[in-house]
Amino acid sequence: MIYAIIIGCEIAFWVLIAAGLAARYLLRRPRLGAVLLLLTPVVDLVLLAAAAIDLRGGGRADFAHTLAAIYLGFSVAYGHRMVKWADVRFAHRFAGGPAPVRLSGSAYTLKCWKDVPFTLLAVGIAAGLLWLLTAIAPDPAQVTALGDTYRILGIILGIDVVWAISYTVWPKKAPAEAVQRA
Repeated sequence: MIYAIIIGCEIAFWVLIAAGLAARYLLRRPRLGAVLLLLTPVVDLVLLAAAAIDLRGGGRADFAHTLAAIYLGFSVAYGHRMVKWADVRFAHRFAGGPAPVRLSGSAYTLKCWKDVPFTLLAVGIAAGLLWLLTAIAPDPAQVTALGDTYRILGIILGIDVVWAISYTVWPKKAPAEAVQRA
């Protein structure tokens, strides 16, 4: 059940973003677009409520609850950046906006390092949600599986730091066509 809600929330998240950007650029209704984009956090609340209700009602914690917490953490931490990412591409494709910039070299390395605090925030939010889900469960035995998730969160953060370090040591090269133009 929780898996279906997670999938539904992910679909709803992107549908709201697409509808918001379509309203903003295709329909020339920026206020409607803003309202639709501002509704994306409601999707996160629906998922959080579903996970909490499931556990509070006696459901046994499993990987779906772990996935829900991780999804929520990353959605909250990276949600605004994902909307901006989509906005730039939508504006370029449908409204004559500038092309998205493809980063390389030190600019890409800097972006990787700027992602680390967002990943730390996402991991922190997910850990807090796991704690909350554990606290509201009527029987501590039904949420023991959530305890293993903290290690997964540490691995996720570690991967992001290693990613940033790797691009510090080996910077991303510019695309071949960009080098030829220069």
